[in-house]
Amino acid sequence: MNTKPLRHGYTTGACAAAAAKGAARMLREQRPVEEVELVLPTGERVAFRLHGQEFDDSAASCFVVKDAGDDPDVTNGAEIHARVRRESLNRSGARTMVFVDGGKGVGTVTKPGLGVGVGNPAINPVPMRMITEGVKKEFSVVCLPQVLHVTISIPNGEELAKKTLNARLGIVGGLSILGTTGIVRPISTKAWTDTLDAALDVARACGCETIVLSTGRTSELVAIKAGIGDRGPGTGKTLPEEAYVMMGDHVGYALRACARKGVRHVILVGQFAKLLKIACGHEQTHVSSSELDLQMLAEWLHELGSRSPVLGPWSRYNTARQVLEESGNDSLFMELVCTRARDAARRLAPSLDIKVLLAGYDSTVLYFG
Repeated sequence: MNTKPLRHGYTTGACAAAAAKGAARMLREQRPVEEVELVLPTGERVAFRLHGQEFDDSAASCFVVKDAGDDPDVTNGAEIHARVRRESLNRSGARTMVFVDGGKGVGTVTKPGLGVGVGNPAINPVPMRMITEGVKKEFSVVCLPQVLHVTISIPNGEELAKKTLNARLGIVGGLSILGTTGIVRPISTKAWTDTLDAALDVARACGCETIVLSTGRTSELVAIKAGIGDRGPGTGKTLPEEAYVMMGDHVGYALRACARKGVRHVILVGQFAKLLKIACGHEQTHVSSSELDLQMLAEWLHELGSRSPVLGPWSRYNTARQVLEESGNDSLFMELVCTRARDAARRLAPSLDIKVLLAGYDSTVLYFG
């Protein structure tokens, strides 16, 4: 087993700030700059290598190649470009001002709830501050006040964005410039929880009181196909796309976040194996032992006695899916597990009204309640 520590990387926000700082320095000094040092919000000092340097009297540009470390980030290797253009101010009392805009491949915010105004480039507040302050600092030694226009772009950003959840969050036309610390932690739980928070904020800002939390895209598609309304499959007011939030394995965090953000109703959607893990009390469904889950399931079925639709010996069962299929999708069996999953979820977030939808492996709804 490989025990080598995973290497961390840097966010799009840190790369954009470094590129902007480098372009500003080239513009001020009128010479090529090979690298710049950036102080991240964590206080860490990091040197960023610059590429594609171009400059003249009025503007300069360069880019930083994003290194996401060992994190499986779709933006790893992307070129984060910055162009800084200046205008002199010839009036007394004027101060140097910095304006930041998004160029090609940087998305535009189209839905509320993201902390960036609708219609603005998807550059989050911390990266925006890092870019603005870095550029302004480069020109703090220049006596003549100036207006500095910064444009951040990602040439293949629109194509890369198709591999993300940006469109559902209301970020169209490209990627978002993210990062509160400047550092990407490999396979980070925080990356998931940040996305969950953003998705829930958008849903609430769009007026959603019912949220469909799914364990993955496959189960989510079952719910969408079933026409989930606010009272269940095919009933009630049809839910908008913002109501569908993929929680992945982070069921505990997702449920508590819903409660914290004022959500009233949750429909928990998953296939049998994931719902069994939730029923067994796992707040993160990827860390539990399947063998132990099956043992607990055997105990529940033993309590049913002669009514149990599944018989031992349990040693012949390898997976939860096998148990379900050999039961013939028995309704009592499915109700047993889904009811326990619902009760476990309610213990995690008592203020929520929670229902459970069991998505079949054949893309049908097997149970709702």
